[in-house]
This record gives sequence, C-alpha cells and structure tokens, in this order.
Amino acid sequence: MKRVFGAKKNKDPPPSIQDASDRITKRGDTVDDRIKKLDAELNRYKEQIKKTRPGPAQEAIKARAMRVLKQKRMYEGQRDMLYNQTFNLDQVQFASEGIKDAQQTMSALKSANKELKGMMKTVKIQDIDNLQDEMTDMMDVSNEIQETLGRSYSVPDDIDEDELMGELDALEADMGNETEADGVPSYLQPDKEPDLDAELNLPSAPSGQTAVPPGRSGAHTEDELGLPAVPRASLRG
Repeated sequence: MKRVFGAKKNKDPPPSIQDASDRITKRGDTVDDRIKKLDAELNRYKEQIKKTRPGPAQEAIKARAMRVLKQKRMYEGQRDMLYNQTFNLDQVQFASEGIKDAQQTMSALKSANKELKGMMKTVKIQDIDNLQDEMTDMMDVSNEIQETLGRSYSVPDDIDEDELMGELDALEADMGNETEADGVPSYLQPDKEPDLDAELNLPSAPSGQTAVPPGRSGAHTEDELGLPAVPRASLRG
C-alpha cells in the first residue's frame, strides 16, 4: 500500500515568531545594502551631470540616474514593508511572552496557596492567643520576683518622703550659707584648735624687760641656785 499511495510525510513544525522575525530582519538588511549601492551610483551621476554641458550627453546621464532613483524608491518601499512586518512580529512576541509569564505566575500562586493552606491547618488563632496570655502572666510573675529580690531590708517602710525632701532642702541651704569666699564649705575646712586665752580673757604676758624704779639697782644678784638673792640689811652705828 505504501508503494501505491506513498508514505505520509512528516510535516515540519511551523516557524516560531523569533525565526520569522530573524528571517525578515535579514531580508531587510539585504535591501538596505542595495539601497546604499544605489545611493553611491546616484552620487556619481550627480557629479557627472555637474561636469557635463547641457546636451544629449547630459540627458543620457540624467536618464540613467532616473532609472537608479526608481530602483531606490522601490527598494525603500520593500524595506518599509519589511520593517512593518518585523514590528508586528515583535508585538505578537511581546504579547506571547506576557501570557507565558502570566501562566508561570498563576502556577506559582496556586502552589503557594496550596502550601499556605496546609500550614494554616497546623496554626490556630486560639492557640496563639493562649500562648500570648501565658507569656504575659509569666512576665508579670518575673517582674514581681525581681521586685521582691531587690527589696532593701535596712530601710523602714514608714519613712515620709516629704519629710526627707524638707531635710534635704535645709541641708542645701546650710551648705550655701557656710560656703566661704574660696567656695569651700565649713564642714570641709580643717578644724582649728580653740584659743584658751581668748576664751578666759587673760592679759598677755609682758615681753622684754620692765623699767626699774629709781633708787633701786637695776641688776639683781642670784644665788648659787639661780634664784634672786635676798638683800642683806646694813647695820649702821
């Protein structure tokens, strides 16, 4: 049967958008190269027309330049058509890639949603609330324990804070009054020994030698022990 009707040929897969765009772009590049060659030929004809005097020769050159210009216009039309096709293919490719991205995004979201549903079954709001309440109670108990351990044993509980503030203000006032010119409070100054003579109002001891009354000898004799000698009475008659 295969020899009579022949075997079914395998169809080639349809070209992709990228393949079609690449083929059209290559054709556009070929057309651009031809247009550049025609531009160079037109420039050469323009130079010849400038150098040739008006007449049959100049008209012949103009006719060849006109033919080249028509070819250039034709190729430019083909190039614009190819550019439009390439633009349309790019738009289709962009839309196709956008749809593919949307499909991947939807697939990822479905997978994440399924995973979240499985996780939410193991986590309950009531369990979280109970855990928070337990943590709050434990923190309160911990604070009470810390306050109890930090309580001082030497300070009585019946101390009046207002009374203490009054004593502190009075102490600051005394410190301000006792401050001398050098800025040192009296309780920081060194202690001075009391002057007993000033307290008893005793006269000061005489300094130097006292005046000797007239008629008395200024010199006093001393005995062997260094004491003043007693004057002897003189016997007359």
